[in-house]
Amino acid sequence: MMTLDALLPRLRQLKLSGMRDAIEPRAEEARTRDLDPVEFLALLLDDELARRDADGLDRRIRQARFDELCDLRDFDFSYNPEIPKARIWELASGRFIEEHAAVVLCGPTGVGKSFVAQALGVQACRQQYSVLFAKTSAVLTDLAGGRADGSYQPRLRRYLSPRVLILDDFAMREYTVAQTEDLYELVSRRHRRGSLIVTTNRDTQDLYPLFPNQVLAEGLLDRLLNSAYVLTLLGRSYRRRQRPAAAGESSTAAALESDAFVSPQRRHKKAAVESDAFVGPQKRHAEEGTV
Repeated sequence: MMTLDALLPRLRQLKLSGMRDAIEPRAEEARTRDLDPVEFLALLLDDELARRDADGLDRRIRQARFDELCDLRDFDFSYNPEIPKARIWELASGRFIEEHAAVVLCGPTGVGKSFVAQALGVQACRQQYSVLFAKTSAVLTDLAGGRADGSYQPRLRRYLSPRVLILDDFAMREYTVAQTEDLYELVSRRHRRGSLIVTTNRDTQDLYPLFPNQVLAEGLLDRLLNSAYVLTLLGRSYRRRQRPAAAGESSTAAALESDAFVSPQRRHKKAAVESDAFVGPQKRHAEEGTV
């Protein structure tokens, strides 16, 4: 008579660890519930598929190299009611990935841009997409090293291959000519082939002066912004809650910080912009065509 112990080496040889781990309790369940062989086999197959899905998710999250594992369900939207919760959850559906579109998260320091970007990345991993998270400065340093030692193309492919690339802290400072060329190469080659998520402390209109070559800047930002869902996150810094005096601080400083983010030319439009419906890249192109 065949025993469960006799089956374990075969399951191990076939690398069916999900079935191997579940076969004993499933066999007991089959006896208790008087399951027929097909039902018993179906349960074991479900266990194997669940194990493979979990292993695949773990692998994709490791390969993404997140700074921290973030989940939108843990994000305190009530702390900053101005943050567009519905729009962010819409992005979590993964539609922008299917569209090969970009997501640009703008806003002052501390409002959760990096958290939201990484949470969208984790959600993409759950949807079986490959993801890579990196600080923009680290990407540029890596590509500069590639130019120096002749490994530029292999290093560039590292950032072109994931279905979703997250560039955190984009446009923190002015860029050199070489950095502008690298960013142009990266954005242009990913355009309509993969998705980008970018976080920046600047308004989109304030990005152009950071690039010394305006021709490359126009090409880079046109590809990035005109294929993007642009969300502005305003409010108090979440890091304030970690300060010892956080409970007694006035909201005035936070309000000034959020207001300072909006450029003077656009400040008078702030209320209207914040009340607009979520505009995706396809709708934006249609509207521009009617102007």
